[in-house]
Amino acid sequence: MSRSGARVALVLAFGSAAVPAMLPAPSPAGPRSAAPSPAASSLAAALREAAPAAAAGSTAEPSPAIRVDQVGYPAGAPKAALIAVEPPAGRFTVHRLPDGAEVLAGEPAPLRFDPDSGDRVQTADFSALAEPGRYELRVPGAGRSTQFEIAADPYRGLLRLASRSYYGQRCGTAVDLGPDRPGYRHPPCHLEGGFHRSAGRRRERPATGGWHDAGDYGRYVVNSGIATGTLLWAFELYGGRLGGLDIGIPESGDQTPDVLDEIRWNLEWMLSMQDDDGGVWHKQTSKRFPGFVPPHRDRSISLVIGTGSAPWKSSCATADLAAVAAISGRLYRPYDRAFAERSLTAARRAWVWLHEHPDVAFRNPRAVSTGEYGDSDCGDERLWAAAELWRSTGEAEYGAFFVGRAGEALAAIGPAAPPSWSEVGALAAWSYALAGTGDPATVSAIRGRSLEAAAEIAARAGRHPYRIPMTERDWVWGSNAVAANYGLQLLVAREWAAEADRSRLGEAALDVLHYLLGRNPFSLSWVTGAGARSLLHPHHRPSGSDGIEAPWPGLLAGGPNRNRQDPVLRALPPGTPPARMYADEEESYASNEVAINWNAPLVFLLAGVPVPE
Repeated sequence: MSRSGARVALVLAFGSAAVPAMLPAPSPAGPRSAAPSPAASSLAAALREAAPAAAAGSTAEPSPAIRVDQVGYPAGAPKAALIAVEPPAGRFTVHRLPDGAEVLAGEPAPLRFDPDSGDRVQTADFSALAEPGRYELRVPGAGRSTQFEIAADPYRGLLRLASRSYYGQRCGTAVDLGPDRPGYRHPPCHLEGGFHRSAGRRRERPATGGWHDAGDYGRYVVNSGIATGTLLWAFELYGGRLGGLDIGIPESGDQTPDVLDEIRWNLEWMLSMQDDDGGVWHKQTSKRFPGFVPPHRDRSISLVIGTGSAPWKSSCATADLAAVAAISGRLYRPYDRAFAERSLTAARRAWVWLHEHPDVAFRNPRAVSTGEYGDSDCGDERLWAAAELWRSTGEAEYGAFFVGRAGEALAAIGPAAPPSWSEVGALAAWSYALAGTGDPATVSAIRGRSLEAAAEIAARAGRHPYRIPMTERDWVWGSNAVAANYGLQLLVAREWAAEADRSRLGEAALDVLHYLLGRNPFSLSWVTGAGARSLLHPHHRPSGSDGIEAPWPGLLAGGPNRNRQDPVLRALPPGTPPARMYADEEESYASNEVAINWNAPLVFLLAGVPVPE
């Protein structure tokens, strides 16, 4: 049955006869608000002018007024496009490619107004179509959509691409994505390193290892913490999809799964940031951001930067390393026991340091202007470290610490508070509950609160015209990662859901993926190289300096940011709705940068969304 209020006729054109099957429709959900703003009306008018006429076999460019997941839809899952035209569309058809045969016809649901984008959109539900193949959707007066695939697992290729993007971010070594991605390569980079005076040391230091954090070439333990932890969790929960994935890295073919090999590249750098006393320096960067040059042409010295006074290391960085190294201690054990033990030893040493230094904050020293990742409260990071150490060791000290502060972890779980680099309390709670043991009352409380929050997230997404859980305050720097982390939250809660609720939570997570891959106000895939209309100009130094038109592939852009935090966004017209505060321009670092912690929940989603048969 259609979920959207659309009336659908499925034309069974795959055999010798065409037989329509009419599907009844439920009543459509009501609009989110009563009337469109003037900005919405002008946007709708622009779409009308831009929309090509729909015709069978049309060679016109795809219309941005018809918004689909440009990568595809799982054959057994619900499927919907969004249409933004005035007057409202009365009919849509789906056509098989390349022959153009009409295989489904239907009526879109009534218009709904979205105040976040200023759009009035209709849902075109084509869930009845499950035959694998390539298709496009056509709408009289609007034109045709970009092509999309229906397949049992349409995201397998993108899962590889997004996972492999981390290889492209490697620091200190030669990188080459060829032969399937020829030209995306560079020689070894950032080979000169040392200690900044703020680190309490004065000597040279190897600068190699780790991942370039974002569009710049810095490396930050705090952001590496949530990025690496999310990826390790993805492997732990969805090893069936990630374990055998060949992502084409130098280590491919060894005894360790490729995804763990790639994560280890960053883990080794994180471990190298631990001092002899167990504390962890905050970051390793140049003093200021370099120009838009390739990695190997950035001649600045990569410096280990500390807090500027004793004990020189920060509590948040130390706790993040403790958490991630503890996860490493359990996941790498089947493949490299010595590395697993080394990781666990580092986690224990970090925990001891935290006992003496629980709240050492970090701020950039004078004359250092690279990313700060400052956080005045490291209590949630300590909770995460305790939960992961307890889960990996079962030792009472760590479990008692977490249970004694479980209220703080519970408070971090909410329907409008997905995890982020500075807010990892929910990760602490989920790790403790996912272990399957521990204090029964604490585990029950975590599971119950997680399911309540997930139910509200899914319900809110169901009410949103774009079928996403975003709230008004979520349109911030990295809003696409906010959306992706809502998806992660839904999938984690799904681990504890009753069978009747698992489908609902999985479908809500899948809708987040559809949004990121083109079913959004820009009709744009926000993952480079994914889909026919993906972003082209990310704020990413390798992409902006390599002489290749298309950017490095598999990277998730930050997305709309209502706060106008760069000159490009400040130049957008007054009154631009928050979900349209985005520009596919290299200079828009506040909406179009990429980052390792944003790609991590994308990988988690691609690995974890259900692909029903």
